[in-house]
This record gives sequence, C-alpha cells and structure tokens, in this order.
Amino acid sequence: MLNEDNQRLFKEAMGNYPTGVTVVTTTNREGDPVGITVNSFASVSLDPLIILWSIDRKASSIDTFTKSGKFIVHLLANDQQELVKLFSSKNVDRFSKIKWGFSDNQLPVLEGAFAVLECETVQTVEAGDHTILIGAVTNIRTEKKDPLLYHRRHIGAIPSEFYERM
Repeated sequence: MLNEDNQRLFKEAMGNYPTGVTVVTTTNREGDPVGITVNSFASVSLDPLIILWSIDRKASSIDTFTKSGKFIVHLLANDQQELVKLFSSKNVDRFSKIKWGFSDNQLPVLEGAFAVLECETVQTVEAGDHTILIGAVTNIRTEKKDPLLYHRRHIGAIPSEFYERM
C-alpha cells in the first residue's frame, strides 16, 4: 500500500502528465442516457481495434457501464471545456443541457467531439480501486477539430504556437 505522501506525489505526477479528455456514454436498463468525464483512456490494439478506459468503483454509474455491454467514447474538441465539468458534476441532468442524439445502436452521442468511438465491451478488469473496461471499436466518426487536453489540473487546447514550431 502507498502511504499518503506517495499518493500525493503520484497525483502530482499524473496531474502533470498531459492527457486527452473524453466523455464516455451509455444507456441504463430503462434506455436513459448516462455519461461521465474520463481521462484514463488509451488505445490498445489496431487489429482488432480495441481501446480501454477506467472507472472508479465508487462511481454511481459503474453498474450501468459494466452491465450495458456497449458504450461510446467521445474524444472532446478544444471548444468543449464545459462538458468536462458538466459530466463530472453530481446530481445534474447532464443531457438536458447539451445537444445530443442516439446512434443506430441506441447509444447517446454528444455533438461536437473531434472523434466518436462506438464500442462493445469485450472485457472488464478489476484493478485497485478502479474497473478497466476494454472495448472493441465498432464505429468511428471524426471531425476536423483540435483536441481538448488536461494538464496540471487545467483543461484547454494545445497553444497554436506549438503547431507553428513544428
């Protein structure tokens, strides 16, 4: 087990590691949309197309995500900062505040993401205080937009100067 100092250092190190920001959505048994903000997302395989993400086992929506059998990962665009806060807030009707619709597979799709990965769950893995969901990508949509990033507890776009140096 890590002591409190190591946990603090780990959070500091991981918070300083830039990552993309996603919102993952699915539906509950009643067909209602459910979604959460996630930055623990990664590509796993190109053949077949497989991704993974993780959810805290204390999250109120964990049963919905682990039992639904399918989900969508929205790779957020740099103009979607408000979605990060909205989908990490508690006790809010998130979907009443945004534009969205259903995919052909009846999964909630948020408008404006730079990429949308529709997935079928192929495996879940218990790891520490999180559950890892591994999904086979069944449908992909993309738009020509820049990504939203998380770094040092801040959310934002890659500065345009970065591209100019390349």
